[in-house]
Amino acid sequence: MANLLSNFRNTIILSLLLAALMIFAFGRVAPGGFDLGFWQAVLRWAHVGSGILWIGLLYYFNFVQIRVMPSIPAELKPAVGKHIAPEALFWFRWAALATVVFGVGVLFTRGHAYAAEVLSFGLAGGLVQGDQGFMLMGVGVWLAIVMFLNVWGIIWPNQKRALGIVVVDDDKKAKAARVAMLASRTNLLLSLPMLTSMAMYQTLFG
Repeated sequence: MANLLSNFRNTIILSLLLAALMIFAFGRVAPGGFDLGFWQAVLRWAHVGSGILWIGLLYYFNFVQIRVMPSIPAELKPAVGKHIAPEALFWFRWAALATVVFGVGVLFTRGHAYAAEVLSFGLAGGLVQGDQGFMLMGVGVWLAIVMFLNVWGIIWPNQKRALGIVVVDDDKKAKAARVAMLASRTNLLLSLPMLTSMAMYQTLFG
């Protein structure tokens, strides 16, 4: 067991296999079997799992790396910039994409009318009593989309310059590092309202 757990890839593969067995077991006992509701649940599982990786890395960058970097001795900083940060950013940006793709999948497996109500803040069929929940869920969905666009459109391009993946002069590198930091802090700012929308809506409205 120790040999298995010491290998990251094998640990993840085994975890996914165990999860697949659990998913299959849920399909066997679900009231509708392997119906659309089951696949919606699978997409929600993938959405939550990739979201944990995305937001977890966002919090790692903001709670740990950005705050601690100024106190790291100069001779040790290249190790973070050349090895840790690029790897973390790889999982960060692709987890962001996966989260949004699976989330949109969940949205539309609940029906086009539901998706339209959420994406329009409850205005698709005219604002009526009871649409306030759609409005609050829509806020969370659009915040997540803004955060995703921020990752791919601002954070990642500027981090490539800041880390030397794209070669620029020192002034541009410093400017890119600051822009990436501020964009990351923006996502940190938006993350708790977004998560509040997602968690509260699912608990209160299902």
